[in-house]
Amino acid sequence: MSIKLLHKKLIKKKLTISVAESCTGGLLAHNFTKLANSSKYFQMGLITYSNQAKIKILNVNKNIIKKYGAVSEECCKAMVSNLSKISKSKINVSITGIAGPGGGSKTKPVGLVYIGIKKGSYLKTYENKFKSKARNKIQFLTVKKVIKNLLNLI
Repeated sequence: MSIKLLHKKLIKKKLTISVAESCTGGLLAHNFTKLANSSKYFQMGLITYSNQAKIKILNVNKNIIKKYGAVSEECCKAMVSNLSKISKSKINVSITGIAGPGGGSKTKPVGLVYIGIKKGSYLKTYENKFKSKARNKIQFLTVKKVIKNLLNLI
């Protein structure tokens, strides 16, 4: 994982970042804040694990969750869009998914994770279907994927 490279790039380019995590439970924020001087770019990390938290804290419209579910591209997009309004960071990241080992279904299996990244007017969501059924492995792979996507973006 190139968190150290991302760390250096964010500081050098004077970019700020905030995250809204669900299934990773703060692992992404932890990876940023474990490095010295992360306060130069890291602004906030919200763990909006429950649907209620997504609605109350991130202002995700409850109809999005009702219609598409919390683990959906639509919810992920709403999470990252609303986080950017709250945080005012230059880069915002949202994560929502099913880390398992339970909770999956045929249409939404364990390992399905959506990542949203917003930088200015650029907004992209990534659908990931991690093959692992191990919770910590899915969380680790999700964070690794976010870091890779951010390095490609900046």
